[in-house]
Amino acid sequence: MEKTIKIPEGIEVFVESSKVKVKGKLGELERDFYNKGTANILKIEKSEKDIKVSSNLENKRGKALIGTTTAHILNLFKGVISGYKYKLKIVYTHFPISIEQKENEIFIKNFLGQKGSRKVKVPLDVKVEIKKDELTITGINKEIVGQTAASLEGATKLCKKDRRRFQDGIFIFEKGIGNI
Repeated sequence: MEKTIKIPEGIEVFVESSKVKVKGKLGELERDFYNKGTANILKIEKSEKDIKVSSNLENKRGKALIGTTTAHILNLFKGVISGYKYKLKIVYTHFPISIEQKENEIFIKNFLGQKGSRKVKVPLDVKVEIKKDELTITGINKEIVGQTAASLEGATKLCKKDRRRFQDGIFIFEKGIGNI
């Protein structure tokens, strides 16, 4: 069982056993698909204009491995071509939330009137832009950008409070491919 992916124009791809390295106009990404359980099942090969992902299993598991691997490779392509963008909204009804960015950390202050601040680390590959009540997170690695947005949303998660009454927090409202 196999699947072939065409390499888009303007992208250089290097395949070395189970590592895939992609270079594009926005940067360079690398992903290692090595897994002890799938090392001798999954095979990634590069020809001139395409990448072939194959499996020696002819069942659901083989098909799933091929589908997952090709999806990750396509995400690498999209990342180095146009990048990823997440938009978050700061919502408050009781106390105005203020957000500060210092180096690679974001501080969330005055959440529900709390004295202390909540802190979220931002990876170096990710760029965060703060405008009034909106945050824009951009980067070329889909997983890191998504995890940063999820960490910001999770930092203001409410426990043991009625969500219908306490609607304060930071929420993801838009995600997708963005022109960085």
